[in-house]
Amino acid sequence: MNLFVFGFGFSARHFAESERSRFTTVRGTVTEADRARKLAAETGFTLRAFGPETDDPGIADDLADTDILLVSAPPGPHGDTALSRYRAAIAASRIRWIGYLSTIGVYGDQGGAWIDESTIATPKSARSRERLAVEEAWLALGAETGKAVQVFRLSGIYGPGRNPIVKLREGRTQRIVKPGQVFNRIHVADIATTLAASIDRPRGGAIYNVTDDEPAPPQTVIEHAAALTGLPLPPAVDFETADLSPMARSFYGENKRVRNGLIRGELGVTLAYPTYREGLAGLVSDAERGR
Repeated sequence: MNLFVFGFGFSARHFAESERSRFTTVRGTVTEADRARKLAAETGFTLRAFGPETDDPGIADDLADTDILLVSAPPGPHGDTALSRYRAAIAASRIRWIGYLSTIGVYGDQGGAWIDESTIATPKSARSRERLAVEEAWLALGAETGKAVQVFRLSGIYGPGRNPIVKLREGRTQRIVKPGQVFNRIHVADIATTLAASIDRPRGGAIYNVTDDEPAPPQTVIEHAAALTGLPLPPAVDFETADLSPMARSFYGENKRVRNGLIRGELGVTLAYPTYREGLAGLVSDAERGR
């Protein structure tokens, strides 16, 4: 069974490496040729350059020799670049499972309410509206071709090298307080577990929320990370006066609590890190063991 990944980033790499034993060949794309060569040397996988201005000629042959396709690249200026360029090749291939990594941002602001996959997506930002349009395009391809296309709506991703502990250690985080604001999160290992479970139980047209059990205020997570590590706790900063980029500020404009019952009930997923507490503790333990 061969895997191909459009967008070999943080989540996709973790999935490919953690599930390496199930695949005969792993191939994928990054946006720059130099990055492709570096990652190929690090992982042993075949990586190719692909983006708005790049297109390795080997990709078409790779897709013809692919069984499992994971799409982890963000939308381009005119939708999904992979789908616009390779729709015909994918449709004609033997690919049987397609996973599209999206975001819970497509639900927009829900005023802090609990939501699940039955909640109507009402994206607020242009970025999330683009994501929803790409979700629909991939699902339409599945409906037309009979290939099992699944959409995975991810909450805030963290894991080794990308987490509040790293930010505390590097002094590049703020303890921002906005009353009533909560976020869900998901450890990258639990994303990989969910994708593997879906490959074993494909359901064309499925949409899954991939998220932890406990939405929590962002300052609470920072405080817990500091307590676990003994690192200095940044002073509390009011959201209204915080120094945030427009994109970072936009995340605080959406408030929701996301349920994950479908991945548990349908796919049989047991989260290794059901809340930020287990996730951060696991990262500390891994760091102590030099992992």
